[in-house]
Amino acid sequence: MNKKYYPSAFILYLNFFIHGIGASILSQYKADLAIQWNCSAEQVLLVIAAMGLGRLITLPFSGPLSDKLGRRISILIGILSYAVYFVGVVYAPNMYLAYIAAIIGGAANSFLDTGVIPACVEILKPNSGLATLCTKLGISLGQLVLPYMILFVADNNMSFRTLFILMAVCIAIIGVFVVKLPLPKDEKEAGKEEGFFEKLKHAKFTPESIALILIGFTCTSTFQLWLNCNQELGKMAGMTNPQTIQTYYATGTILAVLLTAVLVKKIKQVRFLAVYPLCALLSLVAVYFVQTPLMCQVVGFLMGFFAAGGVLQLATATVNDLFPQIKGTITSIIMIASSLANYLILSLASVVSAGSGPLGVVILNIVITGLGVILAIFVNMRFNKLIEKV
Repeated sequence: MNKKYYPSAFILYLNFFIHGIGASILSQYKADLAIQWNCSAEQVLLVIAAMGLGRLITLPFSGPLSDKLGRRISILIGILSYAVYFVGVVYAPNMYLAYIAAIIGGAANSFLDTGVIPACVEILKPNSGLATLCTKLGISLGQLVLPYMILFVADNNMSFRTLFILMAVCIAIIGVFVVKLPLPKDEKEAGKEEGFFEKLKHAKFTPESIALILIGFTCTSTFQLWLNCNQELGKMAGMTNPQTIQTYYATGTILAVLLTAVLVKKIKQVRFLAVYPLCALLSLVAVYFVQTPLMCQVVGFLMGFFAAGGVLQLATATVNDLFPQIKGTITSIIMIASSLANYLILSLASVVSAGSGPLGVVILNIVITGLGVILAIFVNMRFNKLIEKV
């Protein structure tokens, strides 16, 4: 680890603080946005899902671009796209233009993922697990402060657009710093002349590494389904202020990231890929059978801890360890799996929610999380042999 780059890493992680707000703010303002776009709350969920589509469209070339042109270019593209997203969704006159803005927001996420994550892995190497967990810490801090920011805006009779504009300005300021900050000289990876599909041809994928990539799909589905149904579940349970579930969720995530950052130095990071989803699965089963305000808050904390506490980031770090020469590209691949979850599962959730309500979404979450546990157990059984081949 080179300490002279620590300030650069801090600035880079601030992007994920903004991302934590950007990825959650639409679900917190469903009613206002439904009025703004002249659509239903279920259709707002479809717009949220479009962020996953934006990631899916851009990830095949954002990773190779990061490897070829350098991390800084990828990060700046992500920053510019996120500023467009914040302004676009809040001023869109209908859900169709909002859908396009959300796709741009998803593209922003993909460029930040494939720029910031490899850059910070390079800065903090050989602690790849710690580097990726810090991205989750930034996201979680953003999600933690968001409810308080929303409350402040409401108490002062400000427009719901206030936070969107503020975030656009903040990420633009971060972009100014990114232009000047120093990054490691090896920010361009070997084999940079190859494109995404050429690199796929040379990469040797095993059933275990494929399972790891699929975990990117299942673990993302777990926390995204919870994020987008917990308020409705809280209302069903009789909560007068279901937004507090988000605070418990974010608190659990932050504590998990801090604890896991310590434990990952002593315990193989692949072990968390099985233990955390299993605990998330048990939490979902509990809230399905017991719907009370207290249970919703407790499970909100547990889902933040075990579902969103760094599983995706640890899976990404593990895959980076298996494919060290194409970190940007392999990050793209697992994030493609994550993006598929954002788009397909949330689109499916909008249909399930309309027909079966939030409990139907919980059942869907239980099934997908259970599949993730099975995949993680398989990876853990074979991982030692897999890493020996690297």
